[in-house]
Amino acid sequence: MDIVSRLQGVMGEGGVLIGEEVRSRSASWISRRSMEAAALVRPRTTEQVSAVLRLCHDAGQAVVAHGGLTGLVDGVNTGPGEIGLSLELMNHIQDLDVDSSTMTVEAGVVLQTIQQRAEASGFIFPLDLGARGSAMIGGLISTNAGGNRVIRYGMTRNLVLGLEAVLADGTVLSSMYPIVKNNSGYDLKQLFIGSEGTLGIVTRAILRLSPQPRSQNTALLAVNEFSQLPRLLRELSAGLGGTLSAFEVMWNEFYRLMTTFPARQHAALPQSFPYYVIADALGSDQQPDQERFEAVLTRAVEQGLAADCVVAMSAAERAGIWAIRDDIDQFHRYRPWFGFDVSMPIRHMETYISEVRAQLDAAWPGNATFVFGHLGDGNLHLNIHTGAGDLETRHRVEAIVYGGLASRQGSVSAEHGIGLEKRDYLKLCRTPDEIAAMRTLKRAFDPRGILNPGKVLD
Repeated sequence: MDIVSRLQGVMGEGGVLIGEEVRSRSASWISRRSMEAAALVRPRTTEQVSAVLRLCHDAGQAVVAHGGLTGLVDGVNTGPGEIGLSLELMNHIQDLDVDSSTMTVEAGVVLQTIQQRAEASGFIFPLDLGARGSAMIGGLISTNAGGNRVIRYGMTRNLVLGLEAVLADGTVLSSMYPIVKNNSGYDLKQLFIGSEGTLGIVTRAILRLSPQPRSQNTALLAVNEFSQLPRLLRELSAGLGGTLSAFEVMWNEFYRLMTTFPARQHAALPQSFPYYVIADALGSDQQPDQERFEAVLTRAVEQGLAADCVVAMSAAERAGIWAIRDDIDQFHRYRPWFGFDVSMPIRHMETYISEVRAQLDAAWPGNATFVFGHLGDGNLHLNIHTGAGDLETRHRVEAIVYGGLASRQGSVSAEHGIGLEKRDYLKLCRTPDEIAAMRTLKRAFDPRGILNPGKVLD
């Protein structure tokens, strides 16, 4: 009996998709090509995940965990002989503990669902990103997602108190402790956060909630020089007393793309400035917080740190400002394009972008390069269109984008992970000893190499 038949026996009707049911699904958000896999297994419980992995481990069968397919580094690619493991049916919020400020969820719960449930109970789950409507919490944990509020609340790693994961051989490893302080030995959950499904499959988590802010203030600022951006960040951070939650920067080309028809947003500020900043502050009392917010912005303009500024005066205006940053579907107007997610100290960003642009212009005159990102935490995104999408062109562009990072103490991946796309460049930001230690962990947790094979490590 082949492995698919054995899985069907374990999962029952509807638990295993094959053939056209698999091919009718998209493989990823970027490529939108049809999915390939020997089967797509859809467990409903941790016990079923355990049974599936036990069978696959005994058979030496490769397994790739699937979430909302919003990743950008080919981290969930499946080949025709591999088994996809979708957590989409494990989509229940199991508990919300008001006293402990925690939420217990299954891995298939979508981020927006978590956010809405938290808000209905007087909390927020601070993790936020453009793919909130489809990204699943298991995938966000497995990639240690960042998003828009890292400068205040940290990465996903900072928001997970407890975790349950299933190892390659079916062993269920449960560290479901809803407590902040737990120094009882190794913190095993940290091994699975950011490991991209290569060490185990995340099935449940206890999330840390924060009190729901009672005020929110948002502004869009225009800036003339890059050197003013870190000074503006410091001014806002100091002046807003720890309430600054986002500091997003958009280079001119990105802003124009997002505010020019057929884009759905309009230009709240003229399209002629080199840089644009979205500043967002979450506080406790709307009227005094807004007065302080506007006073800090006025002072920044008077000091020459910003050339122009518009403050959102309603929820609709706030959503409109954020929509400029989040409408990444506009990149599909420049297919094919290559997307990058890098990080480095802020002081190196201006020269880095200048060097990348110069090399791209020399190789592909007329290229379209869009730069934006979470500058407050050192993260930049670059989306590049050269006119060609072949593998050779991709490698040439990667050499340009990644080539200047090591000398700047940068990383080839700030928040999207390594996957398959960046695997060969891991050595640019990790030492040989670090990679050797990663291989030791992989062999210990997955000795037969069945979990997401070929991703992160070759």
